[in-house]
Amino acid sequence: MTSRTPSLTRPATRRLLSVFGALLAALLCALSFGASPAAAHAALTATDPADGTVVKTAPEQVRLTFSEGVLLSRDSVRILDPKSNRVDTGNPAHVGGKSSTAAVALRPGLPNGTYTVAWKVVSEDSHPVAGAFTFSIGAPSKTKAEVPSDAGADGTVETLYDIVRYVAYGGFAALVGGCVFAGLCRSSRAVQKLAVGGWVALFSATLLLLLLRGPYTNGEGIGGVFDLGGLGDVLSTKPGAALLSRLLLLGAAALFLAVLFGSYARRAADEDQGRRQDLAFGLAFGGTVLSVGIAATWAMAEHASVGIQSKVAMPVDVVHLLAVGVWLGGLGALVATLRTGEPIGRSAVHRFSRLAFGSVVVLVLTGVYQSWRQVGSWDALTGTEYGRWLLVKVGLVAVLIAIASVSRRWTGRLVDEPDDKADEKTEKKAGKNADKKATKEEERTEDRDKTAEGTAADPVRTAQLARQKAAVDKATTLRARYGDLARGSLYRSVLAETVVAVVLLAVATQLSTTQPGRAASAVASAKDGGTAADTSPSVDPISVEIPYNTGPKSGRGKAIFMLDPALPGDNLIHVFTFDLADRPVDAAEVKVTLTLPKKNIGPLSVPLEHVATGHWSAKSFQLPMGGTWRLSLTVRTSDIDQVTETRTLKIGQ
Repeated sequence: MTSRTPSLTRPATRRLLSVFGALLAALLCALSFGASPAAAHAALTATDPADGTVVKTAPEQVRLTFSEGVLLSRDSVRILDPKSNRVDTGNPAHVGGKSSTAAVALRPGLPNGTYTVAWKVVSEDSHPVAGAFTFSIGAPSKTKAEVPSDAGADGTVETLYDIVRYVAYGGFAALVGGCVFAGLCRSSRAVQKLAVGGWVALFSATLLLLLLRGPYTNGEGIGGVFDLGGLGDVLSTKPGAALLSRLLLLGAAALFLAVLFGSYARRAADEDQGRRQDLAFGLAFGGTVLSVGIAATWAMAEHASVGIQSKVAMPVDVVHLLAVGVWLGGLGALVATLRTGEPIGRSAVHRFSRLAFGSVVVLVLTGVYQSWRQVGSWDALTGTEYGRWLLVKVGLVAVLIAIASVSRRWTGRLVDEPDDKADEKTEKKAGKNADKKATKEEERTEDRDKTAEGTAADPVRTAQLARQKAAVDKATTLRARYGDLARGSLYRSVLAETVVAVVLLAVATQLSTTQPGRAASAVASAKDGGTAADTSPSVDPISVEIPYNTGPKSGRGKAIFMLDPALPGDNLIHVFTFDLADRPVDAAEVKVTLTLPKKNIGPLSVPLEHVATGHWSAKSFQLPMGGTWRLSLTVRTSDIDQVTETRTLKIGQ
């Protein structure tokens, strides 16, 4: 029965890998090609002047307000005149020390016309975001300035940057989990390869992220990697400093690995328990400091560093990342050990099982806090991209815990093995026996070589012997791996956990590049039915451009609503309608109402009079109070064709 076990279990393992491989491939495709501009984390919530407004005189500066803090560069805000010439003085700055604002001064003596404001900033959690809006001085005009809808990173650079981020998370998990498994459970050649491979992956990924950071934030091509001046600018930012700190910590981690798998392993073999315990204490302390430091390089530059309760969120995020590394990296170490067929005692597996259980508890507690902080409401959990990805992550964690419960049952069925000291003696004895067998094999090989020297070598026979030797080696490995039912079942169960863990890491990476649900909900609330710029406080009389389309080609155009002085009390209202060629055009009917929802006032109908072609006016309209008013504009172009557009205005605030 034992000899047939490998042949019976290999197909099941292949099917398991195929299923989860397809799941991972589909998810990676979604991560690579499903990215959207909504992934940007800082969102524009208000501008002064507002988007589409007409001001009587040129403002001294243009101010932008974002949903969270942003990092500014020399060209973060550019203002272009109708002929696409720059009219700003450059060097935008924060207003009043608020990192969520940006302002740039305008040159004096600007003529009338429509001006374009193009902006590109980096949110404090390291993600670039860009856009544009327009305003007019005196009266609207045609403009040649290009208005970019989105100015994110170059497509190739963005895809590569996301892949490298995923590699960095995976390398961190392998490094931390492999070292913890080696120190507390069992050290072996396979575990050493995993930990060292994790270090190499994390170091390489961090270096690539540092080189790609400039092109990623500036929207440049892959050639920007070789711009040393851009690299200097990156190092002066918070994300750049975090990446550089990670590289320095990884340099110290290389020494830690050398001691853990060098001096510490030799002390274990020599059974020098006193010195080994002293070295173990030093390794535990040093490893904890390095792990916390490396995890903090993520916390100090991403989601945890911005938003509410950042001083609490950053240490919580560090603990969360460490728990992920211990659990998922430890799974990789266990499956690597079981795969090689190396002996591992039941006590060692039990120690890891308890360690993994503690990590899961920590993950749940810290994850609940992070979810509350980033999502904010039940509606955002299903109504935002971040919330939906979070639900996917929670589902994968549930699957992982279910598989882990199966692994724990198979762990309890493992054949009892001696304690650790006895294991070491057994391994030494097995090593001596192996040396004897190797010596005899060498003697037999020498005899065969002598025989072969006297006769011509037969290439066919040589190939047959090579295939036979490979088959014997493979059978030996499979027999060690599936030598008993419990060990084989445990291997397959842990392998399934590891594959799901890989997919879980991909989802976690996607979450780190998605706008948090709380921020997305705040931006949507700020818009409140109109554009983000419409909600900015008014300084000059309010002027709002409102495109309309009643259906037929002749029913397309735009309306300009003007409110003067935009204060409580008596106001003058004008409505102008234009066709697509900016020519005044009449409509069959134009209606305007104003509503103040928070005070349950309105809708108040504005008594418009037709003054001239495309011009309606109300010479005296009383606004009872200031506040956030909702403007409803109805344009009817025929007996049956009409449309109503709404905007939100802040009046007297």
